[in-house]
Amino acid sequence: MTGARAARVATAAFFLLCGVGVASWVVRIPAIQRAQGIDVGTLGLVLLGLSAGALVAMPLAGRQVARRGSRPVTRAGALAFAAALPFPALAPDPLSLAAALAVVGAANGVLGVAMNAQAAAVERAYRRPIMASFHALFSLGGLAGSAAGGVLAARGVSVRAHLAGTAAVLAVVAWLAARRLLPPSADATPDAPAFARPTRALAALGVIAFCVLFGEGAMADWTAVYLRDVAGTGPGLAAAGYAAFSLAMAGGRAGGYALTVRLGAVRLVGGGGALAAVGLALAVAVPTPWAAVSGFAAVGAGFAAIFPTVLAAAGRTPGESAGTAIAAVSTFGYTGFLAGPAAIGLIADATSLRAGLGTVAVTSLLVAVLARALRRENDNFRQD
Repeated sequence: MTGARAARVATAAFFLLCGVGVASWVVRIPAIQRAQGIDVGTLGLVLLGLSAGALVAMPLAGRQVARRGSRPVTRAGALAFAAALPFPALAPDPLSLAAALAVVGAANGVLGVAMNAQAAAVERAYRRPIMASFHALFSLGGLAGSAAGGVLAARGVSVRAHLAGTAAVLAVVAWLAARRLLPPSADATPDAPAFARPTRALAALGVIAFCVLFGEGAMADWTAVYLRDVAGTGPGLAAAGYAAFSLAMAGGRAGGYALTVRLGAVRLVGGGGALAAVGLALAVAVPTPWAAVSGFAAVGAGFAAIFPTVLAAAGRTPGESAGTAIAAVSTFGYTGFLAGPAAIGLIADATSLRAGLGTVAVTSLLVAVLARALRRENDNFRQD
């Protein structure tokens, strides 16, 4: 196996592992909420910890990627994420839960920046728009993690045992996969600025990332709660919302290369935003279990290739280190992750969860409107 091909397989493994880890936490949110005895408004505030930790860590991770290369930072981020994953299940009260989530978010933020920088380096080696294929593995990991979590929840397996077992598997596989990543020389730029310059191009990419991750955060944190409290499902079926979202997103990302070449970035992003808006409108307008699950699947299909397209564009920004540029756009995006769950929780507390989730339709429409800010991003790749 050539170095680039081995690195592609190893990088894909990290995206898969990250998806499994995130989904394992997501599907146990209702159980932790019940154990803590907190309402949806308080839950929304507690969930701020996850994105707050990521926001603090991402710019620092970008600088470390620029200085040291993405391989060592990816390995460190993955091991830290595995170590932190069981923390929320150990928290005795909402304040400590928020702190635990901040640690998880910081570790996941480091991993996200570093593995996307490694993916950008692999993409450059291939000279093909393959970024979406890595994100497809993240979504498949989300599907696997949510499916397994739903089964475990239905069978009464404790949250502590579930997250601890997942963390152990993630740590072992991450340690082994890191050996196959591209070396630090592939993307280390120690003389680059510590942080990306706030150019108009990066700002446009950042706003689109904000809107998409606003929606992704909502899907991750609120689909299970929505299906349980509004659509009236049990704990096993409540996990189906995020599973459908992840499956549709994985399918869309698996075909991301062909879609990018055929449609171009502008039509791909614009159409995806519109599809996500329609799907979310269906989910909140018809709050039955299968209508909601179908709507969440449409949101996943619409969002599928948008964030990978944005990150790939950031990684190729002229005059910028891939690590710092990806960190800048990711920070914009995770600001959406920070704002989304909290905003939805507060709106739900004041009105209803249906109204809260309806805000995702608005941000999705904004993505469609802003799509023209993207240039055709596949010009520098082979199309064979």
